[in-house]
Amino acid sequence: MMKGVVFADRYQLGEFIGQGGMSLVYRAVDIRTGHSVAVKILKSEYNSDAEFLERFQREAHAASLMAHHNIVNLLDVGVEGEHRYLVLEYVQGNTLKEIIRQKGRLSTNTAIQIAIRILSALQHAHDNGIIHRDIKPQNVLVHHDGHVKVADFGIARMATAFTISRGDTVVGSVHYSSPEQAAGAVVDSTSDLYSTGVVIYEMLTGHVPFSGENAVSVAMQHINAMPSPISEDNQDVPPAVEAAVMKALEKSPRKRYQCAREMADALTRAKDGRADPATQSSPAGGSAGRGAGQPGAAQSVRFHDARQSSPTRTSQPKGRKAASWPIALAVIGVMGALILGVTFLLIRLPNIATSPELVGLSVDEAQNLVRRARLNWQQSEIYHATIPEGYVVAQIPEPDTTLEKGDSVVVTVSLGPVTSETPDLVNLALEEAAARLRERGLGMVVFKTASMEPLDKVLSQNPLKGQPCPLSMEVEVTVSGGSVMVPDVADLDFEGAKALLQESSLSVGRIDYAETRDQRLLGKVVAQTPSAGTMVVLDASVTLTIARKSMDFHSEISIILPEDTEARTLQVTLMVEETEVEQYISIVPASPTATTLLVPLSSNVEGMALCRVYLNDGLREEREVRLQ
Repeated sequence: MMKGVVFADRYQLGEFIGQGGMSLVYRAVDIRTGHSVAVKILKSEYNSDAEFLERFQREAHAASLMAHHNIVNLLDVGVEGEHRYLVLEYVQGNTLKEIIRQKGRLSTNTAIQIAIRILSALQHAHDNGIIHRDIKPQNVLVHHDGHVKVADFGIARMATAFTISRGDTVVGSVHYSSPEQAAGAVVDSTSDLYSTGVVIYEMLTGHVPFSGENAVSVAMQHINAMPSPISEDNQDVPPAVEAAVMKALEKSPRKRYQCAREMADALTRAKDGRADPATQSSPAGGSAGRGAGQPGAAQSVRFHDARQSSPTRTSQPKGRKAASWPIALAVIGVMGALILGVTFLLIRLPNIATSPELVGLSVDEAQNLVRRARLNWQQSEIYHATIPEGYVVAQIPEPDTTLEKGDSVVVTVSLGPVTSETPDLVNLALEEAAARLRERGLGMVVFKTASMEPLDKVLSQNPLKGQPCPLSMEVEVTVSGGSVMVPDVADLDFEGAKALLQESSLSVGRIDYAETRDQRLLGKVVAQTPSAGTMVVLDASVTLTIARKSMDFHSEISIILPEDTEARTLQVTLMVEETEVEQYISIVPASPTATTLLVPLSSNVEGMALCRVYLNDGLREEREVRLQ
């Protein structure tokens, strides 16, 4: 253990708080500020592993592009001796997974409130061209004060102009993977919404939609099976909420919500009892792909009470004896039909068979089940990016279909992935590297790093040259992004820090605030990320922390910014005792879609206050907020 070790003469490691597949996490103290932080250290055995180094770098790069109150913020990146590390915001609380285990399941209102926070974080990530790809309760942190934070962008992918995508083979946790992740297909932002739907399902029921003996069987259920209705486990969930969740769990990405904001709005309406029109075409669960004739389809059945629907009898009709003869004949006819039917079934029963469930099994296991059912085996093969060779991918007919003995079951078996050989890309220009990959049916993910080499020159690649690579896989390349040293902007006001950064070909990214009672520090920069003296790529953004007066009462405001081709200045103020007090200021990058920001507010005055939002110095909106 490394308790007591100090990184960068600043972060003193404290208690060990957990580990993941590639890293160890310690609680630490920032000696300069006295704040608690989390330090994530790459395990030493991976220091020479190019794949894990790239993944660790990818997490840092993804986190550096984002600044949101529902995302665990990246504070610093560095190397101390042989240790590579990330410094992250410390969240004191539990993971959502731990909370679900403790409570069994959550109330509908609580589940939706948590889901909306997750979706707010995802909207911000998606607006910045980042797909999380591993949304699960273990990666959702709930602070003791109730704040929700999404963590671990370790397998995130960039969906920006720097990404040339033709496929995707990195899969998140299998119980929360989307069907397209499980099938090795191209993944977009709606994959994160599917995973969020799984998380909501688990919050409401206490269990995941699909489970199995191995990862393959769970993955195949995501592709082919339908989850049981939420109402079977929790009858307190309103039908509108169940329908909204099931829409998020659609197998086809096109049938899901198309952005996180749309899903959050639908959940909010559903919580208030207002169903989403897009989910009203079928009963709860029907929007997730259940149709007539499909296994598990939600069927609408009406039961008629003949006594209630028949006209009131006021008198006995004449000719009652004559009318009894047709009735007697009808009874005799029905009895005869029943006898014939039972006789037919008794003759046919020995020939009846039921198709077994084969998907996810090995060929040997599946063949044994087919033989026991006295059915014939017919096999076809396909190449598959994620299902191992020799395992069943699909079957016709579906499980539990009634057949006659001797009928055939057609089984599709995986041949594994088709592979190509990775070309040598190091030292090539980015455009030439992309062309070579396209020739071999491969995609590309690009990361920039500070370097004195020419701009966009390829410095490293993963997989390495000559290694086998499944077709449609993305090859990760690191290119030179130029190099500039971050200046020291401590003790400057915002305008002074901004000017100094611009002189160094850098820009202001996020503006954070640290509350203080020291009058000398008010309005000045007290921290910056990356720290002064760090080498970064050209045009990188720097997060500034500015001191402001310590406050007693707090609130927050959600702001939706329209799409724009240019960066904008966002400023938020609060009217406090007839004085307009700045709460937030930041440069919002250009975005092809609308952007949602959650901005904290604070004051020494309790109660209602007027909040104003300015965009490029123009008043955009005014809103009353309650500080408490």
